[in-house]
Amino acid sequence: MLQPVIATTRIQIHGSFRLPVRKSMSQNPNMLRTMIGLGMTLIIILGYAVYSNTVDSEYYGYITTNEHVELTLAQDDVEVAEWYVTTNEAISWINTTVLGAPVGSTLVVQSEGESWYHSPSLGEDVDYPFNCKEISGDYSEYIEVCEYSTTHDLEVEDDLSIMRGIVSIALPVEGLGYLQADDIEEAEEMAGDLVDGESGIITWRVGIYSDGEAVDSAGIELYMNATTHQLVSVNEFNIDPVQESVYGMATLVGCFGLMLVIPLVVYFSAVHKAKKDEAVRLGAPDLNAD
Repeated sequence: MLQPVIATTRIQIHGSFRLPVRKSMSQNPNMLRTMIGLGMTLIIILGYAVYSNTVDSEYYGYITTNEHVELTLAQDDVEVAEWYVTTNEAISWINTTVLGAPVGSTLVVQSEGESWYHSPSLGEDVDYPFNCKEISGDYSEYIEVCEYSTTHDLEVEDDLSIMRGIVSIALPVEGLGYLQADDIEEAEEMAGDLVDGESGIITWRVGIYSDGEAVDSAGIELYMNATTHQLVSVNEFNIDPVQESVYGMATLVGCFGLMLVIPLVVYFSAVHKAKKDEAVRLGAPDLNAD
């Protein structure tokens, strides 16, 4: 009976074939040098950009008086809870405080000549979105804003009632504002026009009413104060360019360092795996050995 003949072929791997494999898996420093070089180039360019912008700034800061003034109120009839006063300055805050008014009565503050902003949330620490400026767009229905009108009212709920308002939201509330201009002369002109433009003659009329009639003023104390602004000085916005450059360089180095971490981890992991695989290949028995 004829037996089938099975032909076998022996593959011999010579040592000369292992050398190219070893070289192909060896570390290639070109990628690492390219990444580091590119990162350092970007760091230098962006660092110079930070330095140049800090040296030549187009922003100027202007300072105003930000003075809190107690207004002197007058009455046509001292027995009626109605007062008035006239202002002729640039005003940001306007606050009215009432002591001893009947609970359930209404405090009404009216301005003749200028509309102003008011909200019960103004000046309060609230836990919901609030912005005194009018907001238009998709989020306007979710954010409480101030009412802009010449007349505002507040119901008296206890012995002390305070109505807070803002006449001009363009003036710096803390007395320090910033603007952009080509030079210091233009900045001074813009700051002066801003403060002068917000100045105006306003007659304030304050009253406490119940059922549409002014109540008796006996036992009621009313105070009204305003925050006025007059231009004091205008200065170029200056910062230390060396310090800012150091901060900018440190930030850029950190950012690019984070960008290099993942590629370098992958790169060195691949190199380590290649060396490990090559060590296994080198330790494998020779197939030519008998």
